[in-house]
Amino acid sequence: MPAATSDTSKITDYEAATSFLGEWGPFQQRTFFLLCLSFIPNGLTALSVVFLAGTPDHRCALPAHLNLSAAWRNSSIPLEEDATRDGALVPSKCSRYKVEYLLNYSERGFLPGLDVNLSNVPKESCLDGWEFDHSVYTSTIVSEWNLVCDESWKKPLTSSLFFGGILAGSFVSGQLSDRLFGRKMVMFGTIGLQVVTTLIQVFSSSWIMFVVLYFLLGVEQISNYLVAFVLGAEILGPQVRTFFSTAGVCLFFAVGYTLLPLLAFFVRDWRMLQVGFMLAGCVCLPLFWFIPESPRWLLSQGRVEEAEVIIRNAAKMNRIESPPVIFRPLKVRTRVHNICDLLRSPNIRWLSVTLWNTLTIAYYALSLNTANLHGNPFINCFLSAVIEIPAYALSWVMFRWCSRRLSHFSALFAGGFFIFIIQFIPRHLVALSITFEMLGKFAVSTAFAVVYAYTAELYPTVLRNTAVGACSTASRIGSIVAPYFIYLRTYSVSLPYIVVGSLTALTGLLSLLLPESFGMPLPDTISQMQSFPG
Repeated sequence: MPAATSDTSKITDYEAATSFLGEWGPFQQRTFFLLCLSFIPNGLTALSVVFLAGTPDHRCALPAHLNLSAAWRNSSIPLEEDATRDGALVPSKCSRYKVEYLLNYSERGFLPGLDVNLSNVPKESCLDGWEFDHSVYTSTIVSEWNLVCDESWKKPLTSSLFFGGILAGSFVSGQLSDRLFGRKMVMFGTIGLQVVTTLIQVFSSSWIMFVVLYFLLGVEQISNYLVAFVLGAEILGPQVRTFFSTAGVCLFFAVGYTLLPLLAFFVRDWRMLQVGFMLAGCVCLPLFWFIPESPRWLLSQGRVEEAEVIIRNAAKMNRIESPPVIFRPLKVRTRVHNICDLLRSPNIRWLSVTLWNTLTIAYYALSLNTANLHGNPFINCFLSAVIEIPAYALSWVMFRWCSRRLSHFSALFAGGFFIFIIQFIPRHLVALSITFEMLGKFAVSTAFAVVYAYTAELYPTVLRNTAVGACSTASRIGSIVAPYFIYLRTYSVSLPYIVVGSLTALTGLLSLLLPESFGMPLPDTISQMQSFPG
């Protein structure tokens, strides 16, 4: 279907027209910090499934009324080899010895192991449910709805459905903010919906209800994240934009992520944890009255007067006199663009399928895997979050002074290398393997920060939010399957590291085929885009 055409105002050079504002006045400072603050709740909730769906130690429950001796009650669970612990014998989590046999032996005064060979006693599944250890978590969705053993497939599916919501939100938010409602309305509308959805989720009565609402949360969360990112990139000047798009956004996201294990440590019940997330979202709603709409977007819609009002208010805040005419429009025939303009060329498909998908697989696989590392899950998650802060600081340094292609290549390739060699570390060197996993997370986080800003630089104003959203949409295939990359460890502990490490390093090499945008102005029209030589 051909795109429609309409008379709109084309501004030949937005950056030149607004250069009188300066780079870092009170207007830019306020916009920068308020937008960054809006990313903290996203960091707090993006990986909350690590604690919401934490799996406590568990064993088959026995009916309380059973008249079993202490010896037989303690020996009611068979021992099985655990592949994640080098074949060590551990109590089974999904089976028990048949209760009628235990009662018979107990009533006859037999002792387990002495009078009865336990290997000959028949087994059965956990017909009476499970006993969960509450020393780490008071309650999770796993313990509440018994998502273990035959129902364990529901746990990775929970994460995948959330990321499926992120996939849908990445697509919808770009279309709504580029073509209909603008950046600001979509950003704060989805923040409000996120608060309401989280409140309803607190009262979930079943796993089905929980995951349906969790899907909606994914839609809403990625929508306000992407739109706030593009809004800042379009309002701020070239130098501040670089810092905002890399270190600024990601550092504040990392602050929220760091707060997640701290909040989860003090709030061990999943429902109350959701209440904390809801309150964090409420804090962001008043920012609506302090963050302006994107003048670039208004201009792309032909709303020159509204854009000028925002710029004149910015000049007044910066105590700078604005010129009589800020934007000098030329009436031209321009197309109203949509996502089809991106899909007609292989550029967006190449960037989405390779770079973004691999990044999301590596990032979320490493982040979600913190629950499987040896040691305290709260400390491991905290380390995984803290390591992102220096990573994002490095991404800003690289983005400020280095080639975009080389920055992305070096971060991705290093991440793949660190992840891949974890398999060669002896199992007893736990601290060393965790160190290399954190180094891999460091490198992948650096690449993730770079690719968002890099993508925003490559695509024009008329399609920038749609382009970033489209890349993020396609990449969510990676985040949806990431929980199942972790699930591979049930077959071999090394398998996730082999697959993720190899894929990440290979994609790092392919990123050398991307165009270079370092030092170039943001394109406003499709004709100003660079070609993709790769």
